[in-house]
Amino acid sequence: MRPRRRPEDRTRPVVQQDRINEQIRVPRVRLVGEDGEQIGITDTKEALEHAYARNLDLVEVAAQADPPVARVMDYSKYRYEQEQRAKQARKHQLQIQIKEIKLRPKIGIHDYETKKGHVVRFLGQRAKVKVTIMFRGRETLHPDRGRDLLTRLAEDVKELGSIEQQPILDGRNMVMVLAPLKNVGVRTDAKNEDVTRRQEALQGDRDGEASAAARDEEPQPREEVVEA
Repeated sequence: MRPRRRPEDRTRPVVQQDRINEQIRVPRVRLVGEDGEQIGITDTKEALEHAYARNLDLVEVAAQADPPVARVMDYSKYRYEQEQRAKQARKHQLQIQIKEIKLRPKIGIHDYETKKGHVVRFLGQRAKVKVTIMFRGRETLHPDRGRDLLTRLAEDVKELGSIEQQPILDGRNMVMVLAPLKNVGVRTDAKNEDVTRRQEALQGDRDGEASAAARDEEPQPREEVVEA
């Protein structure tokens, strides 16, 4: 009995890399059973009948072998498990983003605080930050001012990130790269969420007490029903 044809999922393209069932054109295969037992070399037609008798598929798993190795399995289940493992692997991959902040060596205090706030936010999002000092004209004669500014910034955000690339001159610019610390991001967000939840609960208690006091002091208005 041939395996039941399963409905196709048309929501995404089917990427099939293995030859299965009638797609296996070689005359003989080394057959492996559904439990991993070595059945041995057999004609491909007999291997197909062996798989169909169990309502399973014959899948070529080692095409370069002589003869090719084919295994009896539920191919749909096999592909689903492969996709789930790949999805799980992508989920656990750490995606590093690089943000860039540009400063002038003679930046004002207010602008510096604004730029520093951006750096703090980016590091909190677990992104690397490329900080660029842009020199103009005769400012290139004093690169130490740019280096001092970058060192100051790194010191101000040392609780969130560390210097991954020391300040270096790149033409008319000086560049430094900051990387987030290992524990920055998730724990900080959880802590902020907990603080916010506590503040909301406290505010709710206060609002409830105020409403109760108002009901005690003021006469309650009558409910009026207006018929349309």
